This record gives sequence, structure tokens and C-alpha cells, in this order.
Amino acid sequence: VTMIGESAFFRCSSLTSVTIPDSVTAIGEDAFYDCSSLTSITIPNSVTEIGGYAFCNCKSLTSITIPDSVTKIGMWAFCYCSGLTSVTIGNSVTTIGGYVFAYCSSLTSVYCKATTPPTAGSGMFYNNASGRKIYVPTASVDAYKDADYWKDYASSIEPYNF
Repeated sequence: VTMIGESAFFRCSSLTSVTIPDSVTAIGEDAFYDCSSLTSITIPNSVTEIGGYAFCNCKSLTSITIPDSVTKIGMWAFCYCSGLTSVTIGNSVTTIGGYVFAYCSSLTSVYCKATTPPTAGSGMFYNNASGRKIYVPTASVDAYKDADYWKDYASSIEPYNF
């Protein structure tokens, strides 16, 4: 298996945990859309792309680590994950789609390890928890605060030593 296909586990409401095998390089659009009981997902370092809406409306996810191998996160990929409190974005991400973490109403901590701000879409962190912080490499704080769409969240961007 090299790819989790489009809508592969769409609305599998009984699915609680997933470990994606090391052979997988891409997670397709809507792959785990509306898996409302999904509490844990392990994404291996072989994955380079997460498709749009891939984990949208996975309300029981509480944290997610996007490995350093991922370069692209599609639009709305983790939207409406209302239980999500913490996200770690790997250092190789170059593109983050619009509204990727929108309506994650419990999201308080985002750790973005990339030293160069990824190209981003609008509304990335729209309607997150009050007081949400976005932690970026200390030397990159100003770059993030000046970058398109990141600057919309400048007051939430904080230095972090990864």
C-alpha cells in the first residue's frame, strides 16, 4: 500500500485508532473524513502529502503530529476537529492549505517546526480556542509575522526552541 485513497475510510464512525504503514507516501482527500470516534492516528515518516479534508470532522482526535517528511497539507485537512488541542507540524512542510485547522475550537497549541514559513492559505487557524499560541523557531518569528496569512495570527506567534 503506497497511498490511502480518496474517501477510503469516509465516515467510518467506529474507527478509533489508525497506524499508517511505512510504505504509504500520501493520504488522499477525504480519506478519514468524519471518522468521529478516531482518537489516535500515527502518520509515518514516509508520508509526504496529506490531502484536503483528509481528517476533517474527526471530533475525537486530541493531538496530531505531522512528521518531518510531509511537504504539503491540503486545504481543510483537519477542519472541525473540535477535540484537537495540540498540533505539531514537521519541518519540511512548504504548503499549508486554507482553513486547514479552521473550527478546531479546542486547539490551543500549534508547533510549526519549519524555519521558513510555509506558503499558506487564508483562515488556517480560524475559530480556534481563545488564547491559542503558534510556536515557531525562535530565529523565524519575524519571518512568520510578516508572511502572507501567517501575519493574520501575528499576535499568537511565539518563539520556541525545537
